[in-house]
Parts: sequence; structure tokens; C-alpha cells
Amino acid sequence: MSSNKLTQDEVDALISSVDTSTKAKADVSASKNIRNFVFGSDDLSLLGDYYALRVVNERFARLARAVFQPMLRVQPRITALMPEVQTFDEYCEDAPALMSLTTSRIDELRGSKMMVIQPSFISVLTNAYYGGDIGIKYKPRAEFTATESRVIEIITEGLNKTLLLAWQDLMQLTFSDESREENLQFASFVDGSEIVIVCSFSVQLPKAADARIDILYPLQTLKPIAAQLRSRMQSEVLDDDLTWRQRLERAVSEVRLPINVQLSNPSISLRDLISIRKGDVYPIQFREGLSVLVKGQKMFFANIGEVAGTSAITITQKLD
Repeated sequence: MSSNKLTQDEVDALISSVDTSTKAKADVSASKNIRNFVFGSDDLSLLGDYYALRVVNERFARLARAVFQPMLRVQPRITALMPEVQTFDEYCEDAPALMSLTTSRIDELRGSKMMVIQPSFISVLTNAYYGGDIGIKYKPRAEFTATESRVIEIITEGLNKTLLLAWQDLMQLTFSDESREENLQFASFVDGSEIVIVCSFSVQLPKAADARIDILYPLQTLKPIAAQLRSRMQSEVLDDDLTWRQRLERAVSEVRLPINVQLSNPSISLRDLISIRKGDVYPIQFREGLSVLVKGQKMFFANIGEVAGTSAITITQKLD
């Protein structure tokens, strides 16, 4: 009759496998990449393709030009990029230590949003605001100056008003409890493991490096309006508005206008005018600073010349 008892070797093998399994579980639990998960809490399909949010971003990009133009004295080109989904920790990984961070509560959604502006762009704005060159080279430092902090207040106030306008056709929002920080580690926004929707905007300026503005919405903030964000009916007004304006701007910019150049302003007596016949020759002296008329309106001064055997003019002055 065979025995059902385990041999000592078999007992040792079982104990060894239990120890190995326990150690593996401990190693997994200790991993910093592991976090508690509630199924359905991070369901990104609720927001669909962010259609309405993308339309809001496009409108914000167009309206925000007016915020920067008085300060920069040029019209920047602002482009809305595709929204990205990240954890807040992932967003913070590549961020510099010094940033302009403005957090506001969105009362209607019982959530918040954060506006992030690069320090190099703040430096450009400050220099331009006080009459300097926008092509200044940025030097990294530990904190903003008092002057830069004032510029941040002006800019964020204008951008927040613009953001409310961009949202208003989708829904009316109110921002409150605004706070500012300069380091993402100290920003009271969301836990690092929470998912945020990152809406980025590229700002292009002549003679300056491209800048970026980010607006962060926690996923939990936007979930109550998931239906509106998926809806195309709610945002068609915005989309049509953008399309109509773009077509109008393109059509106006392609209108051809007649240009005339006054080579000379000779005078003639009435007697000579009456006696003018075909073949008569009257000498004309060209002068410097010819008048250039656009649709009958004097707009430029120019000098006459020649390019590749063809008569041409060089604009020397634009009239106000």
C-alpha cells in the first residue's frame, strides 16, 4: 500500500514556492507605479472626441490675440493643439521649476482649471510691455520679478475673460477663488495620479522663439458635461462662426486694388492746352518721392527704378 504523506523534499519545495509568491506580491505592492483604481472612474470614452472642447479651444486661440497685441505691439499667431490626456504627475515630469500657474475654481462644474504660462514667454511680454525688444534671450532663474508678477496678473486676467467668452456658447461659466503659484510641486490642484485634459496653445512671434500656454482641466471636472462635449449640435454655432470669419478674412485679403504712381505734376497754360495736337512733346522731370495711390488714396512714397529690364518702384515711406 502506497503512502499519501509528502516527502521532506516535496514539503521544502512547497514552502519555497509560497515564500517566492509572497515576496513577488510585496515587490508589486511597493512599486510606485501602482495605484488604487475604481473601474469606470477614468472612462475617457465619456468625453468622446472632445469635439466641443476643441471648438472652444479654437475660439479661445482666435480671441486671445487681442489680449497680447497691445502689449507686444504685434499680432501673434496662436494655434490650438489637440487636447492630450495625462496624469498630473506625467504633466509635471518635464516642466521647468519656474512657471506661471494660475488656478481657478469653476463654480458651475464644482471643479477647477489651471492656466500655465512658460517663464520665457513672461519675460518676452514684460520686456515688450516696457518698450523693449521681443527678441530678448531668456535667462533661467529661480523666481519672477515684481514687474513680471504684475504682467502675469494683467495677462491671466485677460486670458480668463477670453476663456469665458470662448465657453459661453456651450455653457456659461464663472471663475472664482483664483490663486497663483510658481512651482508645480506647490500648486494646490489635483493629486498626481489624477487624470487631466491638457489643452495647449502655441504662440508664434516674429524674432522670438515659439511659446506655449496650457490650460488643464481635471477629468472629474469635465465629466458632468460629457454629453455637451460629445455634442456637435451645441458647438455648430461656434464652428460656423469660425468658418464664416475665416472665409471672410480670406476673401477680403484677396481683393485686388488699383495702384497708381504719380511720376510728375507738370502744369500747362490754357493757351497751350487748347492748341495741343497729336505728336506734341512736353518734357517731364521725375522727382524723388513719387506719390503712390491705392484706389485714389495716397498711401506711400516711392522712388522709380528698374528690375530685370522692367520699370519698378521702391517704397520709401508708408503714410499714416
